Amino acid sequence: MKNFGTVSRGVCAPIFKKGMDMVEVIANTVFDAAKNEGFSLNDRDVVGVTESVLARVQGNYATLTQIADDVKAKFGNADSIAITLPILSRNRFSQILRGISKGFVGKKVYVLLSYPSDEVGNPLIDLDTLDKKGVNAYTDVFTAEEFKELFGDVVHPFTGIDYIDYYNEIIMNAGAIPQIILGNDPRAILKYTKNVIVADIHSRHRSKRLLKAAGSEIVGGVDEILNTPTDAHGWHGEYGLLGSNLSTDDSVKLFPRDSEKFANDLSERLFQLSGKKIEVLVYGDGAFKDPVGGIWELADPVVSPGYTKGLDGVPNEVKLKYLADNIGGDEEAIKEAIRNKKSDLTGDMASQGTTPRRLTDLLGSLCDLTSGSGDKGTPIVLVQGYFDSFAD
Repeated sequence: MKNFGTVSRGVCAPIFKKGMDMVEVIANTVFDAAKNEGFSLNDRDVVGVTESVLARVQGNYATLTQIADDVKAKFGNADSIAITLPILSRNRFSQILRGISKGFVGKKVYVLLSYPSDEVGNPLIDLDTLDKKGVNAYTDVFTAEEFKELFGDVVHPFTGIDYIDYYNEIIMNAGAIPQIILGNDPRAILKYTKNVIVADIHSRHRSKRLLKAAGSEIVGGVDEILNTPTDAHGWHGEYGLLGSNLSTDDSVKLFPRDSEKFANDLSERLFQLSGKKIEVLVYGDGAFKDPVGGIWELADPVVSPGYTKGLDGVPNEVKLKYLADNIGGDEEAIKEAIRNKKSDLTGDMASQGTTPRRLTDLLGSLCDLTSGSGDKGTPIVLVQGYFDSFAD
């Protein structure tokens, strides 16, 4: 009798280094873990690999000077620049801001920060405070001085950082002239400059469209910085600096390239070792929200930048509680209903309450929660039984 459904295991791995044969190392690590721990590998198991180790093995890094040089090449003719709607993050955005500012030494650098929180929920102030002050976040725009006069110092509850002061200091230290603006419509920055680098992640295409239609003379994006293939430094053709992380005081690690090819190659090698068709995905941030801080985890442009074809689509599941309530306690009847469910349950009441999210978003979030972002040392995650049902 089967006693377990879905099982997620963090797999301990060596420290990955540039140039390592990652496919061979990971395949052998998973295969040996199964043998040593006494469990079998099965068809439709899923192996998740965190994006950071793939980028590290690729050597997909860039220095702040390389960022500045690319910014100067693409936007350097502008006498000032604005960066609109970035997230509040030392890990994610601070190095990008340093690099852009280094490309505008002696020139004005505006930053438009959203409020009461950024795109992924990092708070400046709370909604109740906005209401008490009679502020309309959809329309009201403030300078940093006006914002602080109204609300006082705004310190992040988790990091203890005043991001208005922090970003202001980064720009000054790079040799540029800062001005922070608070507002939620990217077009608000056109009052100050017509030259804009869009820094929001998931709404970037809309922001670019709005700015172009409103008369911006230069509209680029963080996704267009370091997006050209070169042997001189790291790059990403689709996302540029989106998905990058702080690496050292003078460098960033970019999102990995060729993730789909890697996933397919690893799946093939796992088949050679185990004889099982195992799915693979590369995962970054999971897509979930912290209920206390209100922070939405997804600071990467996507949860999974590459995966095998068997992970396309969304779950097609019926609600077991619904069947139990409507069929009763007859287990065989419930199992038969699961076996005979329609291939597309869209709109079917039997599927109400299930989660119509993409498999890669669900699995990537599970992998991210399993591996964590700290010192567990498990950048590989093996998920088993994910596609099983009660009828199995």
